[in-house]
Order: sequence, then structure tokens, then C-alpha cells
Amino acid sequence: MFTGIITDTGKVRQLTQLGDLRARIGTAYQTAGIEIGASIACDGVCLTVVALGDDWFDADVSAETLSKTNLGKWAEGKRINLERALKVGDELGGHIVSGHVDGLAEVVAVTDEGDSTRVKLRAPKDLARFIAPKGSVALNGTSLTVNEVDGQDFGINFIPHTKQVTTWGDVSVGDPINLEIDTLARYVARLAETA
Repeated sequence: MFTGIITDTGKVRQLTQLGDLRARIGTAYQTAGIEIGASIACDGVCLTVVALGDDWFDADVSAETLSKTNLGKWAEGKRINLERALKVGDELGGHIVSGHVDGLAEVVAVTDEGDSTRVKLRAPKDLARFIAPKGSVALNGTSLTVNEVDGQDFGINFIPHTKQVTTWGDVSVGDPINLEIDTLARYVARLAETA
């Protein structure tokens, strides 16, 4: 489990096709404190650490993960959002995030408003019903509040701090974004279906 509060922006250093895709991620994390088998959310995707170096970790990415996320678009040098797994007693500053991506949203507009940036995204039709104004979503692993919803489109406002400590300062129209809907929204919708 994660919170959606990004604690490092890593960089894809190497991509190697083995049986699965092996990704080497450069990080500022103290890797001596990371164990093989640990979970790290990489752009919102829960990946398992399979090897470690002084300032990097390796994770294997399955074909299933590549088909459901934007990780298939990764290239060497790409910056990505990172978050270590939640520990009991940690502050829950965002919302509960599983690291299991539900689908890809597409950036359809980027507009600067003062020092903030307004981003409009389009959700897949089957996921749009789970997104509500003032509700939470995880986008590329970042816990965010939805400003408004219009059909499949929804808006997010990024303050300068968020743009500085995540990769959201690099966003462009057309970018595919890993979308994880709020777990609570999923259960409320399921209950409504069975009522």
C-alpha cells in the first residue's frame, strides 16, 4: 500500500528485455535500507525490487503490466515518480493507493493559471463513473484531488510545490497517464449496483 505522496523522482537508467522487461531506476533513496523483494511504486505501478546498487534498484516489468500501464513508453533518461511502501505508523498524507493501475487517462489540455497549472484529462469510459469532483485519484502515482468532472473529462490543479517534487512539471498534451481510481469509490459503486 502507498499514500500517493511522491518521495523521490527517479530516472530510468537502463531497460533490458529478458523474459520480462528489466528496468534499472536511479534513485536518491538510501538503497542500503531497501530489501530485495520490497515494493516501490514507480509512476504509480507497484514493482518489486529484484536487485540493488548504491543509487539504483532493478525491477522486472511483466507483459501484463506493460499492456495496462504507460511503462511500455518508458525510455532511458525518463524521470518517474517514486514512493516507498507505507509502513505502520507513517503519516497518511494522501489517500490509500494500491499501486494497481486501473487504466490509462490521456492529457487533453494543459493551461497555466498563475503559478499553478490546470490539467484536463480524459478517462476511459468504464472508469469515468468512479471519478467525482473533490474525490481522490492517483495519477502516475500522485494522490490528487479532482476539481471538476464533465463526462469522461476531469480536471486537476497542480500547485508549484507538486510540479517541483514530482514529474508533473513535465506534463504535455497527449501524455498517457497511469490512473488508479479511489478504492472507496470502487466499493461504493459496487454496493450501489447490488442494492
